[in-house]
Amino acid sequence: MPKPVGAITRGTTGVNRLRRCDRWLAHSPRVRRVLTEAADPLVVDLGYGALPVTTLELAARLRAVRSDLRVTGLEIDPERVATAAAAAGDGVDFALGGFELAGLRPVLVRAFNVLRQYPEHEVLAAWARLRAGVTADGLIVDGTCDELGRRCAWVLLDAAGPVSLTLACDPRRIDRPSDLAERLPKALIHRNVDGEPIHDLLRAADRAWANAAGHGVFGPRARWRAMLAELTEAGTPIEPQRRALRDAVLTVPWSAVAPVR
Repeated sequence: MPKPVGAITRGTTGVNRLRRCDRWLAHSPRVRRVLTEAADPLVVDLGYGALPVTTLELAARLRAVRSDLRVTGLEIDPERVATAAAAAGDGVDFALGGFELAGLRPVLVRAFNVLRQYPEHEVLAAWARLRAGVTADGLIVDGTCDELGRRCAWVLLDAAGPVSLTLACDPRRIDRPSDLAERLPKALIHRNVDGEPIHDLLRAADRAWANAAGHGVFGPRARWRAMLAELTEAGTPIEPQRRALRDAVLTVPWSAVAPVR
């Protein structure tokens, strides 16, 4: 077995913490296509933390897409792997591993709140390592969220590199969209400054959110949808939602937010 690559992180986790990303994955046309067409539908949950709860939740949610899907939770801390072993079974197992993916060849990797704890200059190398480990059409999600999963952001990557950025939240728990800046993935969190596209996007979202205040009488989700409509009309390349999700979601191509310096 390859030697695990990476460093032990804090390992904080919690029930339902990653639900917004899981729901997005289960309804993303591209993710669904990769899972349904895979000869071996193996998914890796990288860095699941001190407890395996989010790995089990990922398996349950993605089995709505494909019932024979397998999930392996990887941790670089042997004690965490030993703790999780009691939860293994029914197509879910746990193993020692890091960015080398323990030699596995998954079609999807979810790495949440992992790279956030690394220096920014190590992100591209970690992405490259993960991209080399997935199948030819495999996908990677590198994301960050707060402790209760109410504010989230993630990057979707494929073999060629980053594809998109998604912001997701409970709109009742924000004052403005830029509140999500504190949960941007490591590749972007230090780029929220003048002259960077992510800063421009968040500033435009704040303006549109303010303009949509009147829609708040119909609820915060209606206000979020009005904000998305204004951004789209102004030319922001927002990916349309395929269904009425309970979450407030904003997805744009990576080219719209990629760092310029």
